[in-house]
Amino acid sequence: MKLAIVGATGMVGTVMLEVLKERNFKYDQLLLVASKKSVGKSVSYLGKHYSLIDLEMALEEKPDIAIFSAGGNTSLNWAPKFAEIGTTVIDNSSAWRMDPSKKLIIPEINGNLIDLNDKIIANPNCSTIQMLMVLYPLHKKYKIKRVVVSTYQSITGTGVKAVKQLENESNNIEGEMAYNYQIHQNAIPHCDDFLENGYTKEEMKLSNETNKILDKEIKVTATAVRIPVMGGHSESVNIEFKNSFAISDVKSILSTTSGVTVQDNISELEYPMPFYSGGKDDVFVGRIRQDFSCTNSINLWIVADNLRKGAATNAIQIAEKVVKKFF
Repeated sequence: MKLAIVGATGMVGTVMLEVLKERNFKYDQLLLVASKKSVGKSVSYLGKHYSLIDLEMALEEKPDIAIFSAGGNTSLNWAPKFAEIGTTVIDNSSAWRMDPSKKLIIPEINGNLIDLNDKIIANPNCSTIQMLMVLYPLHKKYKIKRVVVSTYQSITGTGVKAVKQLENESNNIEGEMAYNYQIHQNAIPHCDDFLENGYTKEEMKLSNETNKILDKEIKVTATAVRIPVMGGHSESVNIEFKNSFAISDVKSILSTTSGVTVQDNISELEYPMPFYSGGKDDVFVGRIRQDFSCTNSINLWIVADNLRKGAATNAIQIAEKVVKKFF
């Protein structure tokens, strides 16, 4: 079984290699794919040395599975070429998410939908994944009408350039800017590009992807904010249900949901924080409380490592589903 990691030297690609090792993902041959300027450079992984190859070279190798994390344009141009030769592509960009012919998969929610004909499978947006991991079991029980979410997103979601900007600003060093404004000691209400409706692409992803994965009837409105945090993404989520609920039952449901950890003990000041989510695959939820301003409504605080469950881990879990079904 040949596995290709496209974008292997990027932030998500590097985490993918860590997750492959941790989950003991089985393959016979590993192809590490990077840009043309990186071809031939050596990468050490699990005691072996790998020479980086480009996409053309990877295509000639005809991998069984290719996990892409190299940007939307790369995915649009190259994923169909790999699919054409029989490779199953798992794409981490936004390129294919809303394509009606492509499945948008969170394995714990809709992994059973994957079939042999799915040659391009989309990995959802990081913020969507962590939110829906919590919403899904609650929607099954109480039926969600509306969601209001504000995200507080790590600079790692932007990439290496943003990390460098924060490091430079923290040390009073002038350097290249990933954002229009200083991010150190700041909060920027601007994630991704603005659209004509006044929302950003990131905000609309939360709405559109929730409708595609969970239920097209759920109304979602979002505000996405970039904050100077190196760890995971945080979300303040208000949910209005169709049916009544008890807080104790909500906590019980979430406590028994695979991939979700409840941290909700205010007497001990226990609640999720991005600083403590780093390097972990679970989605953490706390501050679970009834919204007294609206009938059948609840407030939650959700945190997850955006590079892991929000990207690398979810993609590899999809690959595991593919291997289990078809190899």
